[in-house]
Amino acid sequence: MGLKTKVRTAREAHAGLRIHQSVARQLGIAILTGVHAPGDSLGGEIDASERLGISRTAYREAIRLLIAKGLIESRPKAGTHVLPRRRWNLLDPDMLAWMFSERPDESFVRDLFELRGVIEPAAAALAAVRRADGDVVAMTTALVGMRTHGLGTSAGQAADQDFHSAILDAAGNAALTSLIGSVGAAVRWTTHFKQRITLNPRDSLPQHEAVYRAIAAGDADAARTAMVELLRLARQDVVDIFA
Repeated sequence: MGLKTKVRTAREAHAGLRIHQSVARQLGIAILTGVHAPGDSLGGEIDASERLGISRTAYREAIRLLIAKGLIESRPKAGTHVLPRRRWNLLDPDMLAWMFSERPDESFVRDLFELRGVIEPAAAALAAVRRADGDVVAMTTALVGMRTHGLGTSAGQAADQDFHSAILDAAGNAALTSLIGSVGAAVRWTTHFKQRITLNPRDSLPQHEAVYRAIAAGDADAARTAMVELLRLARQDVVDIFA
């Protein structure tokens, strides 16, 4: 399948996206999966837009999106090249969606869970001390959504994301709150990947309920411990897929 056909297929599958967003998605996935390696040239604007069957304006907008995500750089006369991996904004919600649209790299999945292991237990402990009534209501609503819809559905996965986001919000720390988009996307896509690949995925609702009970009771140590256990099992669920 040629790249032009792939872009058209992606456009049809993601009809809600504008042309430049579909092109950025396809090129982004190609970079993340190693089709275009760091240092590779994406070619000139005129040739690339003609090859993809799109306008130069749409191609230029797609390139701007990829530049903003740290995947590429474009310089006059030097052209457009893929940047080293250390420059990529891997926690960008779009980037996480692109990564998990294919089979993600195992080392990246491990890195993602290590990062969550640093952030979320501490956030749960803070939430237990600082949560307001509204935060508890938000967590309760999310749990009801998870229980009602199940994590095998998009609605259940959205509720799971809402639960983890509510904990970060309840921590009462502006820096942690700024991570809601990234951590929430990581939660959603790792869960989606597990549900998509695993025949009989483990039900993680009991671990979420344990975290909730500890936060609602104001027990910081128990909240931290419960979140550590939730993440340990979640990591095991996903990483075992690669075995």
